[in-house]
Amino acid sequence: MVFGFKEFKELRNFIYEKTGIFIPDNKIYLLQRKVDKALKGSKFKNFEEYIKYLKFYDTNKSEFTKLINEITINETHFFRDFPQLQAFAEYCVPELLERTKKRKIKLLSAGCATGEEPYTLSIICNEMLPSNVDYSIIALDIDDNALKKAKEGSYLERSVKFAPKKYLNKYFIKYNDSYYVREEIKNNVSFYKVNLFDSSHLLSFGSDFDFIFCRNVLIYFSEISRIKVVSTFYNMLEPGGYIFLGSSESLSRITTAFELKKMGEFLVYQKPLSKEGRNL
Repeated sequence: MVFGFKEFKELRNFIYEKTGIFIPDNKIYLLQRKVDKALKGSKFKNFEEYIKYLKFYDTNKSEFTKLINEITINETHFFRDFPQLQAFAEYCVPELLERTKKRKIKLLSAGCATGEEPYTLSIICNEMLPSNVDYSIIALDIDDNALKKAKEGSYLERSVKFAPKKYLNKYFIKYNDSYYVREEIKNNVSFYKVNLFDSSHLLSFGSDFDFIFCRNVLIYFSEISRIKVVSTFYNMLEPGGYIFLGSSESLSRITTAFELKKMGEFLVYQKPLSKEGRNL
C-alpha cells in the first residue's frame, strides 16, 4: 500500500495522538514498510479505507494493535547496561533500605519488551536483597507479541549472552537451543499491556514505587510526550525513589524535578525526599 507525505502525516499524527510515539518526517519509508507488514492479507484496498477503519470502526483496537506491534522495537538482552545495574544493586538498593527500613521494595519496568529487563531485575533482587526483604516487579509494554513472549520466559542464546555465567546456571534451565527462566524469578514479575501515554492507567499501579526503569524508551516519544510520561513517573515514585533511563538518555531537557546523584561511577536520578523524609 503506497501513500504519500500527506497520508504519512495523517497516520503519523493518529499514532502520536493515541500513543505519544512520534515518527519523524524522514521515517516515511520505515512507516510504509511497517504498514505493509501490518496489512499483509488484510481486507483493505487502499490507505483511505485503512485510516478510516482505524479512526472510526476499529472498536477493539485489533488493527491498531497490529500496527503498533510492528512499529515498536524489541531489541534487548539480559543484563543490558551492566554498569548501571551495578549502581542499582550496589549503591541505590542499599541506600534505600538503610534509609527506609523497608521490608518490601517495588519496581517498575516500563517498556519491558520481551521481558529481559524485568527478569534481570528479578535475578538481581533475588541475589542482592537481604532474606527479610521481599520485592515485586510490574512490567509494562504496549506490544501484545512482546508481552506473550515475556510471559513465556523462553530465550535464545543471543538474549542471554551477557548474563554472568553463575546466574545463567542458577536461574535458567537450558533445553535444546532455548533458555527458560526459572519460576522463582518469574513469580515476582507481573506483566501488563499498557500505553505509557495513558497516565491514568499508569497511576492505577500505585504511587509507591521505589525504582522505575524506563531505558531506551523515551527516544520514541516527542518532547511533549516525554514530559507527560516522566511527570507521571515522578508521581508514581516514593520520595527518595530512583528512575533509570538508557545510558545515552537524559532528563535535562525534560524536567528538573529529579536530583542527579553519583552512585559509584554512574549518575542516577532520584526523586527528592520530603522535608521529613520517609521511614516506612
